[in-house]
Amino acid sequence: MPDGIRGALVHHVSDNPDHALTISWLEADRPNLVPPGRILLSWTPTHDSGTNVTAYLGLPTSEVLLATWPGLTGEWSHIVHPTVIEVTGLHSALTLSTLVLKLLAD
Repeated sequence: MPDGIRGALVHHVSDNPDHALTISWLEADRPNLVPPGRILLSWTPTHDSGTNVTAYLGLPTSEVLLATWPGLTGEWSHIVHPTVIEVTGLHSALTLSTLVLKLLAD
């Protein structure tokens, strides 16, 4: 990871786990603001050359912890990919359902 980077905001995730996540780097001094519907991946190195990875989902009024993966080694995007794709799809479905319910209520 580049120096001074504390995480990555996921912009797009492919259905194919072999494809890389489309992200933008977040600098260490930037506040923890996760836009609604977006996923933030953050990581910290461990004492044994591993990485602790955490995922957060931005909601309209807060952010929630999605998952943690302690002690990952090497290239770990393929490990977090299933959770990221599932949560992204679930959030899209809930957003659409909420919109439809609002339209039906009007």
